[in-house]
Amino acid sequence: MAPTVEGGDAALLPEFPRGPLDAYRARASFSWKELALFTEGEDMLRFKKTIFSALENDPLFARSPGADLSLDRYRELNFLRCKRIFEYDFLSVEDMFKSPLKVPALIQCLGMYDSSLAAKYLLHTLVFGSAVYSSGSERHLTYIQKIFSMEIFGCFALTELSHGSNTKAIRTTAHYDPATKEFIIHSPDFEAAKFWVGNMGKTATHAVVFAKLHVPGDQCHGLHPFIVQIRDPKTLLPMPGVMVGDMGKKLGQNGLDNGFAMFHKVRVPRQSLLNRMGDVTPEGTYVSPFKQCRLLPYLAAAYALDHFSKSLFLDLVELQRGRASGDCSARQAELGREIHALASAGKPLASWTAQQGIQECREACGGHGYLAMNRLGVLRDDNDPNCTYEGDNNVLLQQTSNYLLGLLAHRVQDGACFRSPLKSVDFLDAYPSILDQKFEVSSVADCLDSAVALAAYKWLVCYLLRETYQKLNQEKRSGSSDFEARNNCQVSHGRPLALAFLELTVVQRFHEHVHQPCVPPSLRAVLGRLSALYALWSLSRHAALLYRGGYFSGEQAGEVLESAVLALCSQLKDDAVALVDVIAPPDFVLDSPIGRADGELYKNLWGAVLQESKVLERASWWPEFSVNKPVIGSLKSKL
Repeated sequence: MAPTVEGGDAALLPEFPRGPLDAYRARASFSWKELALFTEGEDMLRFKKTIFSALENDPLFARSPGADLSLDRYRELNFLRCKRIFEYDFLSVEDMFKSPLKVPALIQCLGMYDSSLAAKYLLHTLVFGSAVYSSGSERHLTYIQKIFSMEIFGCFALTELSHGSNTKAIRTTAHYDPATKEFIIHSPDFEAAKFWVGNMGKTATHAVVFAKLHVPGDQCHGLHPFIVQIRDPKTLLPMPGVMVGDMGKKLGQNGLDNGFAMFHKVRVPRQSLLNRMGDVTPEGTYVSPFKQCRLLPYLAAAYALDHFSKSLFLDLVELQRGRASGDCSARQAELGREIHALASAGKPLASWTAQQGIQECREACGGHGYLAMNRLGVLRDDNDPNCTYEGDNNVLLQQTSNYLLGLLAHRVQDGACFRSPLKSVDFLDAYPSILDQKFEVSSVADCLDSAVALAAYKWLVCYLLRETYQKLNQEKRSGSSDFEARNNCQVSHGRPLALAFLELTVVQRFHEHVHQPCVPPSLRAVLGRLSALYALWSLSRHAALLYRGGYFSGEQAGEVLESAVLALCSQLKDDAVALVDVIAPPDFVLDSPIGRADGELYKNLWGAVLQESKVLERASWWPEFSVNKPVIGSLKSKL
């Protein structure tokens, strides 16, 4: 039902003053108040009314018709008004996350009053503040409160005098000095001056400065953001080594002080680096959780799925031996059904993981990954039919979900226990009590073991089995045939059930494998991390279901899971090459310039490019490009 304005709520949308427009308003086919409520909502209308009323009743915002303010006075007034907006506390730190629509509403209201005011507020809170929040880490959270209390005033310094949208050409540098544990921010020349930076001209005390990060050895890791103090908040005088100034009058928005800055070997603490995308250790080593995070889970998946395929093959050998010996027992028949269910989900999981892993490798290699000679395209294309042959993956998954639903049906109808020869479903015997469990891990350290993911996976399979069974019965009660009912509940219920069950089985088998007493002590740590990484990474892709079913609650559960994956990636980073060495084929088989064991990526790629046919020859159709050809004459004849 659409909201209405009646009684006391009429003050929210008062009538307009009587006048010549009344006749036109009377012609409308709808109530403007009703549409306003529908479009904005009552809470947002009240929020905007609060803002406009505050501005109207505050002398600082009084309009001065015909007043020709000087540039300096206009900028002073705009700053004071911006400061007053924070004093009104229209938007708190909590509102940024709990009521995000208030953010554009406030900017809209300020922009209607003065676009310079809206821009100044926006640059300080959302551009500067969001950069600190989204690019920084826990050590930078103290800045957020200072931003909203205006203890500091911020700007976003990316653009340079000669480098605007071409961010790769930006030349401001940040060299790390391990002796003092500081970064040295430097502008090599005037073309590297930060330019057109809003708020920098007169008022900003701090800037998020983008610079090329160099570690000892002059190794460059590209653009990274740093928090750099450019003025003293008490005096607004420039900090030592910083030349900062105002760009002058513009064609418009002159209440906003756009400025420039140059840095002459300005030293800032190591912690000034906004380190969400990459960090530097006190000793000067660059670390990035994301560049490893992209591929390491797939390396862990390769180990886990390899062990599963080998163990399942041995199970198949057992089945074939039983058939060869004439075993017609109930156990033999059940073993066949269980292996069929595992294989039916195993092929989709393996082929889809390979598909996603190859694509991730292709993208991680940038343009080089797209070059045919590096053969990632061949790997991708050769794996592609694996998703279809011997049964489309999505169809095969129905075999697995049907197997599980059949077991639950027997349990409901005759009280049969969940038992299988390979014990893959035995845990389901306790499914009512498993469904009562919750995720109670509160720290990353307690999450770094595959046992945590195993418990979560068992709950997830029980939850999906119950939901799928209920959906199936609902479909049947509505008149669907058994075939139609199973199809209708497969996509949103049966499919994730089958995949979660198979992932649980893979995790369970690999967990048991790496925790055997026979594992050499020197290998236990790395294998345990691989097991935990695959388990937690796979589980993280079911986070929505874990929250929907109630196993996860609050932000902490998801954050702990995410942080644990990143922590394991970091722990495995130094082992990555050796882990690849174990499973990699010889260079002759891989036949990829960027994938050779010597690691001479660019040297091998350059050599391979030069060996290609006719790479240095001019095109066979070069006469078409000849300047001697009467191009003008031929064009005239065609026209």
